[in-house]
Amino acid sequence: MRYGCKSVTMDDIARHLAVSKKTLYQFYKDKDEIITTFARSEFECEKDCMKEIAGEAENAVDEVMRISRHIRQTFSKMNPALLYEMQKYHSEAWQVYADYRQSTVSDHIRGNLQRGIREGLYRDSIDVEILTRLRLEMIQLAFDARLFPPAQFSLVDLQIQIMDLFIRGVATREGLEVLDQYKTKYFTTLPS
Repeated sequence: MRYGCKSVTMDDIARHLAVSKKTLYQFYKDKDEIITTFARSEFECEKDCMKEIAGEAENAVDEVMRISRHIRQTFSKMNPALLYEMQKYHSEAWQVYADYRQSTVSDHIRGNLQRGIREGLYRDSIDVEILTRLRLEMIQLAFDARLFPPAQFSLVDLQIQIMDLFIRGVATREGLEVLDQYKTKYFTTLPS
C-alpha cells in the first residue's frame, strides 16, 4: 500500500517476513501471485468494512460521511500509483479490483442512493442506475495521474471533493442540512 507494486521486490518481501526467498517461493509462485492474494484479502476486508459502516450509519448521508472518513484514512496510507501499477503489471490483481468495483462498490452506491431516497435525503427524481455508474467513474477519475498528477493533487482531497460534489447533486434540502451537520461532526476541512 505504501510503496506500490513495482518498487517492492521479492527480496524486500522475504526480508520483511524474515524468511528466505526460497521459502517465499514455496508458498507463492511469483510476485504477481502475492499481489493478487493481497488484493483479494484487502478488498474482502473493505467489503466487510463497508457493510459494517452501512449498518451503523444513522442514515444515507451519515453512511457516506463515515465511508468518506474511512477512505480518507485508507488513502492517506496508499501510494497513488498502486492501482495504476496493478493495472499495468498485475492483470489478475487488477481484475480482482475491477470485480470488487463492479460488484461490491456498485451495489453499495446503489443501496445508499435507494436508502437516501427512502429517507427523503436524496431527490426521488434521480435515476439510481445512471448515478451509480457515474459515481463509480467519479471515484476512478481521481486515480488518473494525467488529470490529477499526484505531486499536485492529494488523492484524499480529490475523493473528498468528488464525494461532496456528488452528494450535493443528489441531496434534497433536508439532505443538504444533514450533510452540513455531519461534515462538522466528521471533518473540519471539507468544502462548505
